Amino acid sequence: MQQLLNAHQITTMKNEDTCSFCGRPRKETDLLIAGADGFICDLCAEQANLIVREELKKKNTFKLSKSQLLKPIEIKEFLNQYVIGQSDAKKYLSVAVYNHYKRLLQPTTSDDVEIEKSNILLVGETGTGKTLLARTIARMLKVPFTIVDATVLTEAGYVGEDVESILTRLLQAADYNVEAAERGIVFIDEIDKIARKSDNPSITRDVSGEGVQQAMLKLLEGSKVNVPPQGGRKHPDQKMIEVDTKNILFICGGAFEGIQKKIAQRLNTQVVGYGASKQREQIDKDNLLQYISPQDLRAFGLIPEIIGRVPVITYLNPLDKKTLRSILTEPKNAIIKQYEKLFEYDGIKLDIKPSVYDYIVDKAIEFKLGARGLRSICEIIMIDAMFELPSNPTETIEITLKYAKEKLEKANVKRLKAA
Repeated sequence: MQQLLNAHQITTMKNEDTCSFCGRPRKETDLLIAGADGFICDLCAEQANLIVREELKKKNTFKLSKSQLLKPIEIKEFLNQYVIGQSDAKKYLSVAVYNHYKRLLQPTTSDDVEIEKSNILLVGETGTGKTLLARTIARMLKVPFTIVDATVLTEAGYVGEDVESILTRLLQAADYNVEAAERGIVFIDEIDKIARKSDNPSITRDVSGEGVQQAMLKLLEGSKVNVPPQGGRKHPDQKMIEVDTKNILFICGGAFEGIQKKIAQRLNTQVVGYGASKQREQIDKDNLLQYISPQDLRAFGLIPEIIGRVPVITYLNPLDKKTLRSILTEPKNAIIKQYEKLFEYDGIKLDIKPSVYDYIVDKAIEFKLGARGLRSICEIIMIDAMFELPSNPTETIEITLKYAKEKLEKANVKRLKAA
């Protein structure tokens, strides 16, 4: 009888347990978690989680110190681990990021010289590594970093994303910490896609070209902008977040397809006479991008105001055979290393003959797709093996030159038939 009474008391005590925070009894909660001297319900646990996240967000100010500041040479060495070649572009990027850090560490005193930011423009053919440089440098930064695509941007009021959505992405990267976002770095990819469509006046507005460039001026220069926190259209009822772009560094990148013709025309028109013909012979016609100037960008379709706000212009070299060969195998995340990892997951060792590397590089140069062409060709060669071997595992898969040629020719024949 006493045992039954004790069991009844224990059951009653359990039913009468209440949350130590809100006081709700067990029957009014979905879950009541027991602690050493109390209880907490599911709703209070969720609310506590939100409070903790908000407090941690306030502490996460991306503070920098001189000891954490990497020198330009150290930044370039880090980039060398992942990106082959492009020494000039790496140098410009390293200096820009280093100076950006110094601007953030500069004490705000009235008698001090104020350092202005130097936004950068990277010009290079497709597949030369513009976006890869941006993604790689994002790995080592102690400030918020985001990559946005200029092709989706339109002038305010039209279908597409407003220019302010660039800052929305940066806010998201900073976990909506405005103070941190105001010291971040933005990489605007495909900047050449918003070039002015024509020099001739038109009845219709250039809403995805010059209109976007005009809207970007205030961001690049530095001003206070009202940003929709979740992106999308700015409705009157939506709460805005004010972001000051004064200390945000903008790095722009674009292929500028066809700008070589503008450069060639300028170089030819500036040289006249016998001495000029010698000067013309010294011009490297295979890499005209190294002679790019603001004048060429204006002829391509960028408005002068944008060019003036991106004072540092650098270029990426076209990838030659030696560089493409190195890209295949040398970087930390080299394409061949990625395939070796994929096969290794199934317990298969990938053995590729050196002659196959040269064949892949030759085909990539033939297709004129840069480093991206390497992956496309590798995928065609490896696709049958990746499809069949997980179900029929073997210790080693050997890729010979004959095998690679067969797979690539077979794929090309199928495409020709489909066409």
